[in-house]
Amino acid sequence: MNESKETTLHQRILSDIEGRIVSGEWPPGYRIPFEVELTKQYDCSRMTVNKALTQLVKAGLIERRKKSGSFVMQPQAQAAVLEIHDIKAEVQSLNLAYSYKVAKRVRRKAQAQDRQMLDLQQNSSLIEVICTHYAGSKPFCLEKRLINLQTVPEAANEEFEHTAPGPWLLSQVPWSAAEHKIFAIGIDEDEGAMLSIPEATACLVVERRTWNKSGPVTHVRFVYPGNRHALYARFTPETVK
Repeated sequence: MNESKETTLHQRILSDIEGRIVSGEWPPGYRIPFEVELTKQYDCSRMTVNKALTQLVKAGLIERRKKSGSFVMQPQAQAAVLEIHDIKAEVQSLNLAYSYKVAKRVRRKAQAQDRQMLDLQQNSSLIEVICTHYAGSKPFCLEKRLINLQTVPEAANEEFEHTAPGPWLLSQVPWSAAEHKIFAIGIDEDEGAMLSIPEATACLVVERRTWNKSGPVTHVRFVYPGNRHALYARFTPETVK
């Protein structure tokens, strides 16, 4: 078999396997066919198959287990602690298809807990949005957000059908200050159902508040399954005097 044909087959194998993983057809933990099976399927050399699988390992899409075969990796996302990150970009960095679904969107008066979280006045109105972000076919994180209508009146007419609340807010309202709170929980039954994980599963929670010159903008709570997400930060030491 000539080198050109081997190169074409390598690209085809790579594309086929990656497509099945990204689409969710082959979910995390799925054992992909053995090298000898792929060799027969594509009528190519074992070296060509091995080269494609090695590239998929480097991309973080599969892992090889001695004597067991190759398996689809559980995506491990990272987000910077001090940045307002884009969930869509996070998911796409894992080579998975991104989507989101709005479970609730309602305009209502701020309750006592809402006023405390957003420093609102007694009769303030807000938009409450609950949505699930997906990586492939699986839930990636749960978002629960409050938007202050006094600061962001445009949100009253936004249904968030085509753009998630976070990117929409960043495009509409510049923020000047942000506060992050990070902690762990054992998820309750309702939130667990939205993330397709059992009750009491360990989860990572990131709560954020933002402000601009007009006042509080939003309070948002992101819940991530703990075994699928990590936070990181890079620090530079101050010059010793």
